[in-house]
Amino acid sequence: MNREQKKTKKSHGKARGKWANKTEYLLVVAGNVVGLGNVWRFPYLCYKNGGGAFLVPYTILAVLCGLPLFLMETAIGQYTQEGAVTCWRKLCPLAQGIGYGQLIIILYGFSYIVIQAWALLYLIFSFSAQLPWTHCGNSWNTDNCVDLQHSQSNVTVGNFTNTTSAATEFWERRALSISGGIGELGSVRWDLALCLLACWTFCYFCIWKGVRSSGKVVYFTAVFPYVMLLVLLIRGVTLPGAWEGIKYYLYPDLKRVAVLEVWVEAGSQIFFSYSLASGILTVLGSYNEHNNNCYKDTFLLCLLNSGTSFVAGFVVFSVLGFMAERQGVPVDMVVDSGPGLAFIAYPQATALMPLPQFWTICFFLMLILLSVDTHFVNVECFITSVSDLFPEHFRRSGRSEIFVLLICIASYLTQLPLVSEGGIYVFQLIDLYAFTRTGTAIMAVSQCLAVGWIFGADRLYNIIEEMTGTRPCFYFKLCWKYCIPVLTTGSFIVYTLNYKQMEISAAYVYPYWAHVLGWVMSMSSILMVPLFAVVQICLGTGPLRQRLSVLCQPVEDQTGQNTKTGAVETDEGLKMLEVSEPEMS
Repeated sequence: MNREQKKTKKSHGKARGKWANKTEYLLVVAGNVVGLGNVWRFPYLCYKNGGGAFLVPYTILAVLCGLPLFLMETAIGQYTQEGAVTCWRKLCPLAQGIGYGQLIIILYGFSYIVIQAWALLYLIFSFSAQLPWTHCGNSWNTDNCVDLQHSQSNVTVGNFTNTTSAATEFWERRALSISGGIGELGSVRWDLALCLLACWTFCYFCIWKGVRSSGKVVYFTAVFPYVMLLVLLIRGVTLPGAWEGIKYYLYPDLKRVAVLEVWVEAGSQIFFSYSLASGILTVLGSYNEHNNNCYKDTFLLCLLNSGTSFVAGFVVFSVLGFMAERQGVPVDMVVDSGPGLAFIAYPQATALMPLPQFWTICFFLMLILLSVDTHFVNVECFITSVSDLFPEHFRRSGRSEIFVLLICIASYLTQLPLVSEGGIYVFQLIDLYAFTRTGTAIMAVSQCLAVGWIFGADRLYNIIEEMTGTRPCFYFKLCWKYCIPVLTTGSFIVYTLNYKQMEISAAYVYPYWAHVLGWVMSMSSILMVPLFAVVQICLGTGPLRQRLSVLCQPVEDQTGQNTKTGAVETDEGLKMLEVSEPEMS
């Protein structure tokens, strides 16, 4: 027995690994789910969709979709001890296409490292004697620029006038040097390219030793952002006019609640910030001990995620209320909602504090660390899933480090267009089509059908009870089998029927070919589900019904059937021998 185990271990290379302790797991998952989706994306979606009106569908969908899917994916990983693709071989081989589709979604998710590069560029400028986004005396400023000191006058700063703030001009004309459209990528911004290189280098050294290295990094990267978020919250709510922004944030406009687009955006945010239907939670759960209480962890981590988003909303909207008072405009007219919200509103707020350089450095360091956690976890999950597919190749000594290095280099080179003059257009195209909405919606529905109806919701209940000692509430099974498929499919239909051309601002509309490219990115992950199902059916043997029966059965069921069949055949053989013995004598 020991010889067989040693032989198997030798053929598969080094062991897959486990979390050193429960704290590492919680910090890694918290660092992944609590990231840019909370501090960057959640506030700008609130701002875009009427403030408090967004909180109503967000809370409802977090309970009906976020919590149940989080438990499902974590439990699958912990039970199978496999990555995003190979876990389906043990649950429902027909559904392996879900895993391949999720790998593609993770690859698209790599593009969010560009936000980390933007924050690093701002961090470097934060060491200036005078912060460049507070005044208009820079080479990139225009005649329409209004600096931070003059913004408190009666001059209205907004997109509906001919003036722009110094912070907006720094973001658009210096940091990004935005071109005229996605068809004009222009040259690569080499300062951003160097920042991007630094980000990928740091990512490599965070994950090059697998969970052994990433589990240690999060002790700092997952905790420090909370300290800074608390400090910025205290400062934000004490600013004059802050409560006007908070009022806009908390009080919903009932007319906006009735808008289906707001519900679609809320569902998209739940999937994004919770890292649902991307295979990430499955991979992270696979490094747990078999008896880890993933049921309890689900409630804790989901509450932490949504709670952080809620608190981050106070930080952002208190600043927006302050800026609205200084500019003499309504809160919803302060600045464009978009990825630049954190790079316009926050820098202006920190510039108004005592020791502005210190607070600006702290803020952008926090933003970088939030991005670091999410990004290196995504890369680690992709590498783990591929390594689980080919353990004999990637789990040998030294090969894992080389594989990680090649992935980082290839990703950096392919992402150079994101730091070009038209990079922001490419980034928002990926953000809308590739990583959210359609792809994750189809993956979620497919997961629920495969687990809730084919593998069996009751069976997963029994597995969770066996692992944790606690049987989940009936509500989870109801969500897996009915609520999530219905709500997600309905959201997808509404999004498709109300589809309209994406705008980066009121002044620019994406061309038709860009939307076609976006749908190609979406379909590249979606088509993996039916494609691999059809391929496996075609490669099977026997009648179609028999092939489907085999592909819908977990591996342990097939093994049990084969063992049982073998035993029957052996018994029949023994009976034949017993009959033939008298004849021979």
